[in-house]
Amino acid sequence: MDLLLVLLLLLISQPVSGKLKIKCPLNFKHQDENKPWSYYKLGDHLIDIITTGRKILHTTTLHFNIAPHCQFELLSFDRFRALRYIFNIQVVNKTPRFLQNLTLGYNIHDNYLNTLMTSDALLDILSTGEANVPNYSCGRKDNILALVDSAAADISIQMSTLGDIYKIPQISFELFSDSTRDKSHLPFYHQLFPQKGIFYPGIVQVLLHFRWTFIGLFASDTENGENFMRTFTPLLVKNGICVVTSRQFSTTQLTAPHNDVLSKWRQINVYIHHIEYGAVLERILPFHFILRRLPGPIEGKVWITTLLDLFPLREHRALKYVNSIWTVDFEKKKGPIKDAFIPSFFLDPPSGYQSFVCSFSKHLFSVKGRKRCTEKSPLETQKKNNTVWAMNFHGFYSAIKTLDHALNAAYFSRFVRWRKEGKEHLGAPRLQPWQFHSFLEKNEFCNLSDYELYLDQNGKVKADLSIISWVFLPKNLMKVKLAAFERQRLIINQDHLSWLKLQNRSLPQSKCVENCHPGFVKQKREAEPVCCYDCVPCPEGTISTQEGTEKCTKCPEDQYPNEDRVQCILKIITFLSYEEHMGFILVSFALLLLLTTDLVLIIFIQYRETPIVKANNRDLSYILLVSLLFCFLTPLVFIGQPRKATCLFRQVIFSILFSVAISSLLAKTITVMLAFLATKPGNRVKTWMRKIWSNSIILSSAAVQIIICSIWLGTSPPFPDSDFQSQPGVIILQCNEGSVVMFYITLSYMGFLAAICLILAFLARNLPGAFNEAKLITFSMLVFCSVWVTFVPTYLSTKGKYMVAVQIFSILFSSAGLLICIFIPKCYIIILRPELNTKKQLMSKRNVKM
Repeated sequence: MDLLLVLLLLLISQPVSGKLKIKCPLNFKHQDENKPWSYYKLGDHLIDIITTGRKILHTTTLHFNIAPHCQFELLSFDRFRALRYIFNIQVVNKTPRFLQNLTLGYNIHDNYLNTLMTSDALLDILSTGEANVPNYSCGRKDNILALVDSAAADISIQMSTLGDIYKIPQISFELFSDSTRDKSHLPFYHQLFPQKGIFYPGIVQVLLHFRWTFIGLFASDTENGENFMRTFTPLLVKNGICVVTSRQFSTTQLTAPHNDVLSKWRQINVYIHHIEYGAVLERILPFHFILRRLPGPIEGKVWITTLLDLFPLREHRALKYVNSIWTVDFEKKKGPIKDAFIPSFFLDPPSGYQSFVCSFSKHLFSVKGRKRCTEKSPLETQKKNNTVWAMNFHGFYSAIKTLDHALNAAYFSRFVRWRKEGKEHLGAPRLQPWQFHSFLEKNEFCNLSDYELYLDQNGKVKADLSIISWVFLPKNLMKVKLAAFERQRLIINQDHLSWLKLQNRSLPQSKCVENCHPGFVKQKREAEPVCCYDCVPCPEGTISTQEGTEKCTKCPEDQYPNEDRVQCILKIITFLSYEEHMGFILVSFALLLLLTTDLVLIIFIQYRETPIVKANNRDLSYILLVSLLFCFLTPLVFIGQPRKATCLFRQVIFSILFSVAISSLLAKTITVMLAFLATKPGNRVKTWMRKIWSNSIILSSAAVQIIICSIWLGTSPPFPDSDFQSQPGVIILQCNEGSVVMFYITLSYMGFLAAICLILAFLARNLPGAFNEAKLITFSMLVFCSVWVTFVPTYLSTKGKYMVAVQIFSILFSSAGLLICIFIPKCYIIILRPELNTKKQLMSKRNVKM
């Protein structure tokens, strides 16, 4: 529609033979004081300003034969806003250090909060003649320097689209702009203030600081309101804040809250309201009246608005359920401000309007029909009035200062360049807008502003914020600075919080459940918002040190959680040592058996010529005793902190020694059987009863075990290791067997030898007892096999030092079984019954039944 209107105006104003011809004349209504206006004053450079002096109440059907400005019904006209701009320009013009022999003029238009009227104002600015015909110059020539606007996003973008065609720099300082402009598409646009979305991270940090995770979200049913919902809601969800209710309401009429919200109003104590205008109470009151219908005590609600602190908020005692209303404002600079607003003259607003001469456009075919007010005398007065301080409209004054600094830099640059070229340019033309743009791009708004503005790493304007709290007390209304948001960091005014507690107006809680304590983790409830959860203890081996943890942290390997699972504690290092009771008992038992074996060996050596010692191969008895002697020393290698040497050889020594012991018993059993077979007439078994054959059995059996152990050590030898997982709170120092398969192969070979020995001894058990050790060997091998058969499951079911203790116990018990079952009866005869230790006595008991 706007482009169609522009084309229509161009067709209407197209000159033919020096005269304007139209097909359809425009019907003008009477031009009274409420119709379009413009304030104008010449200067070396002209600043064109499109601002808002009126508010639209109602729009009628648009007609093409009526000028655009005649088709709106408007609210009150605010000329005082125009005087603010004019006075600030005069301050700059009157300050010697600002402009060097230059003056700034102005051309101020009203945009009527409408894109159509903005287009009309832009055409008026770009057209120097009576009719709005761009590029058609007639009469005055304006040296346009920049275009300044204080409009909403859609109007500001429309101005940029048209202004960029003429490469006119545009400065926007509208506080409520939600602009999302791309600099590459609108290169001549300059934003004085940050986008409104700058408030969002600060609000989120406030919610997180007070642990408000259960909130309501309201917005106007406008494009800005939709943008707010679309942008702010994901930011809240990302930070774990639940938007329990989200609604958009009309800006033109009061709308009652939805009834489905009522059931949640007890838990929701914080509401964020996107309001585009200052009617805060008009939006809160409908909700407040519904709260009155809810039974029981109700906490005061906190209302956080996205408005800047620009509206007057009066005491309202009817707001019983409002704790406070929060607004946001830009943080003022601390300390002296560069080029601060300190005028040397003042303005009396009532007399300001008398300084202009106003007249309507008189051209017959003009489409302007606008009241043009030209300044005829300065607005200044020497009389100081309190009203003068309202003239310092910060945004516009900062823009004018920035324009001045950039303008001086541009002219100085030209002067330096001309001096280098050695040329005189006294009559050089004025600076054009596109020449001025490169100096304005340096962006000095942040340095010259009264507010704490700065540029982020992407070159975007950011600002420090103040969060203002309006606290509703029983008798008055208190306005307090609650917090500051400086360089993306929240700083809370703790004194204000303490004062609230003294006034019994502490901030309410707004969350579904209490935060999980340290040691617990959140567990989401099914079919409920993410802010509603259960607190469950951290899993085994993990801790949580903060409240509201969503994931527990695993302790390092050398640490374990304490009982409350809030701290990791260093694990205790443990191994089977000599100092503890179990190690001491096992060593004592091993030494006792060692001494017993020594005693038996001494007895057998002392009585080596007696028949009972000579029987069944005396040398085999010595070999068996010596192997048992070393078997009882083996536990000493298993006890103590595992070292590389002990881990490497302890299983090898154990398996070889036991193989020698079992093979000696096997040789004894075979010797017994061959001895009695040799007594039969014509039996040649006697030739096999030489010592060499019994020794060969021992050597060959031990050699096989040695080969197995050599393969084990050569492929995957044992090594010292630490077990962090088997027992909580304990690091077990142990020997890793390297190849578990090879370990069980050695045990299996021992079991194979023991099984053969047991079978042969069992077959020879009925031979005469005087010369026969078969019964003793059978019983000893039964004990030996029973121990090692039970060893395997017991060994697999234990961990750490208890696993070592099981193996030591098996070594000692099985060795003790061989010692006791075979040698103790013979020692009994040698020591206590020497009368039985004779050849005659032994021969008398001979009973050959083969």
